[in-house]
Amino acid sequence: MSRLILDSGGVSRLSRPRRDMAAMMVLWERAGEWPPVIPSMVLVECLSGRQRVDALTNRFLKTCEIVEEVPKPLARRAAALRSWAGRGSAVDALVVAMAEPGGSVLTGDVGDLGALAGHADGVAVLRV
Repeated sequence: MSRLILDSGGVSRLSRPRRDMAAMMVLWERAGEWPPVIPSMVLVECLSGRQRVDALTNRFLKTCEIVEEVPKPLARRAAALRSWAGRGSAVDALVVAMAEPGGSVLTGDVGDLGALAGHADGVAVLRV
């Protein structure tokens, strides 16, 4: 079973009610890849702090595993990936580092995350 990690674009897209995304969630669940993992700092990028605006996202987040702590080795790995790629935010680098080894990242930003994953251990970046 590989890890399925979401960045803010992945959270935003999957939290909107769409049949194609619901079908994909069923497939991920059958493959043992659901629930997805989300580092808590991704919430800074995908939430507004306004209850009405965030309602769908908050409902979706209840189905996910939110990781609240970042161990030092993971932070250092993310820093290295970001340095090697020469692009991407700290949050993007952390998302990719969490997917190692052999996991997948769901995103709307394949450019930065793909560059980071190019230096990671077997991480696939999938546009959602």
